[in-house]
Order: sequence, then C-alpha cells, then structure tokens
Amino acid sequence: MSNIVRSFRTTLASLWMWAVLITAVIVGLPFVVLWRIVGMGIDPANYHGGRLFRVLGTAVVALTPRWHFTVRGLVPADPRNPFVVVANHESFADMLLLCHLPWEMKWLSKASIMKVPLFGWMMWGVRDIPVHRGLASSARAAMAECHDRLGKRASVMMFPEGTRSKTSEMLPFKDGAFRLAIDAGVPILPLALYGTRDAIAKHDWRINPSTAVVEILEPEPTAGLTHDDIGALRDRVRARIDGARTRLRDELGA
Repeated sequence: MSNIVRSFRTTLASLWMWAVLITAVIVGLPFVVLWRIVGMGIDPANYHGGRLFRVLGTAVVALTPRWHFTVRGLVPADPRNPFVVVANHESFADMLLLCHLPWEMKWLSKASIMKVPLFGWMMWGVRDIPVHRGLASSARAAMAECHDRLGKRASVMMFPEGTRSKTSEMLPFKDGAFRLAIDAGVPILPLALYGTRDAIAKHDWRINPSTAVVEILEPEPTAGLTHDDIGALRDRVRARIDGARTRLRDELGA
C-alpha cells in the first residue's frame, strides 16, 4: 500500500473517530447536566451521570474499527467502596480505554482540558476535578474536591506521572495520589495500561491501529500508614505497574 493511500485511510479513520466522539458528547451532555441538577439530592457525586459519560466512551471505541480495547484483572466487589485509582499515562486514548472499567471514577484533570467546549463541559457535568498545574492554591482546592468525591463514595482517578512521557519509559510518580489515599483512609487501586501510546500519538490528532489493555492489579492498602510511608508506597505501586506493563508488552509482542 502506498504512503499516500495509507495516509488517506488514516485521515478518514481519524475524522470518523473524532466525529463519533463529538456526537456522543453532544448526545450525552444534556442528560449529564440535567441529572447533576435534579439528582443532586440522591446522587451528589453525579455517579450515574458519570457512568453514562464513560459508557459513551466505550461506544466510541466500539465504532472505531482500528481499536481493540480490553480489560483484565479482578473487578472490585463493590466499586462504591472508593479507591484512589492510579495508572501510567500513555496517550489521550487512555481515557477511552479506562471507560471500559465497569465503575465510575472522578478524574483529576488539567483545568485547561475542562475548558474545551463540549468535552470539558461534560467533565464539569460529571463532577470531574480541575487543577491548575504549578498553583499551590489550586492543588489544595483539588485535593479538597478529591476528598469530597471519596466521601460521596466515588473513586478518584489520577495519573501520578502528571503528564505523558515522551518515551516508552514511565516518568517518576508524584506524591499527591498517595498522600490523598493515606489521608482519606482508602486503598490505592493500581492499573497498568499498555497499547494506547500509538492509538493517538502525542501532539497528533490522527489515530492508528491499536490493541490496548488495562489490567486491574490487586489493591494496595493504606490502613495504618502515615505521611512517612508516602515514598515507599509510591515506589511500590510504581514498580508494580511498571512490571505489569512489561509483562503486557512481552505478551502482546509490541
């Protein structure tokens, strides 16, 4: 196949995926925002609106023939017993892969993403949590919001690397997720992601064929831990995720 034909097919596939994603958000946004308003008394975290948002994400993947995303591992028995969920960060497609997990999580996200029309509005509607990088006051406010969601029995999703690595190597983990879990007295739930890096390459809008997996690892308890244990907990969880990624890479042969 010539490079021109290959490039044309990639462009068409990419336009299709983004059109499906935008359509899904347009269809779901009124329901999510309406439920945030009228359901506040019985669903203050907008758990059910969030589930709708994530299910729409799985529909986008199902309608994208180039992508095959799967989940492995043991699903928590009661996802309403909240976790601080942490994962490595490969690409924008991580979000769509993680939508396949059968429970709702509130995402800690860059505030700039939540200002994007439609998509950012949807994140606001489901009560995801914005943070401005480099602003201590914003970080404190975001952690308070995370505590609020955990108290409302909704897990919180964070990428401890803080940003996507430019290479296939994971970046060092930051302390915030682990400090939050210890302070809130909830377990860490590690996730290992593999295969999304090239699904949507960094700084590129086009998509590529991808077989991606998210593996749910055993929870890491925090009962009895103090701030003195943050570094050891952080490094232990990072090592477990990195080991699972290596195993997935070897298995998938990529």
